[in-house]
Amino acid sequence: GRGNLAHLGANPRMRIWRMRLIVAAVVMAGFSIWVSWKLGLTLAVIVIIADTIYRSRRAVPGVIKMTAAQKRTRRQLTKLGRAGYRAMHARPIPESEEQIDHLVVWPSGVFAIDSEDWDKHLVVRTKKGTQLWHGPFSKKDRLLHAQWEAQRAADMISGEIGKPVTVRPAMAVYGPKIPWDVATIRDVDVFSVPRLRKYLRRRGGQADVRPLTDAEIEKIYEAAGKAFPHLSSGSPAS
Repeated sequence: GRGNLAHLGANPRMRIWRMRLIVAAVVMAGFSIWVSWKLGLTLAVIVIIADTIYRSRRAVPGVIKMTAAQKRTRRQLTKLGRAGYRAMHARPIPESEEQIDHLVVWPSGVFAIDSEDWDKHLVVRTKKGTQLWHGPFSKKDRLLHAQWEAQRAADMISGEIGKPVTVRPAMAVYGPKIPWDVATIRDVDVFSVPRLRKYLRRRGGQADVRPLTDAEIEKIYEAAGKAFPHLSSGSPAS
């Protein structure tokens, strides 16, 4: 079900180009009406080129900028190291301008976890099991993005290993109170960060989950390291 148009639209590269084209169209229409269509077309092309150059220069090769939320989740996961988990953090996703916040390989499976920092004053709610709202703001785009990241990770790791590997999408939320333990919305597990350890352990206790062996964990972790390049963030990121 992830190969549909909605999932494709979650690709960050598609969103960036969609925004570029919208801005370029507005510029072209405005100058075409008030000046000339030739000037409008020229400026629209310049807008696209300028934005492309700006975005390429903003991401400095070899440097990862981790958010405060990502760093806090990394600390939480570090405390779980003795329990047998392996994790890497802030790994760039090839052929995109995005990164996986946390890729966790645990006896209960493989997880792509997004660290979300939201306004604590707004209420979080779900509707019909398919919608996630933070105050008046729909979080559909974040859910689709989490799906896309997990599927991208699954495809790349599976390619390295040579057999299918499932990656579970999840969102760890900071800020507002989450009125549930763990809610699965559009196939994404959503929970507050203090429940992270409980979430990982609970997934391993489900009947449909076969625990990974130590050998499988190391093999998947090694494949993930090859699939997602490591860049320095000034502090350990793996």
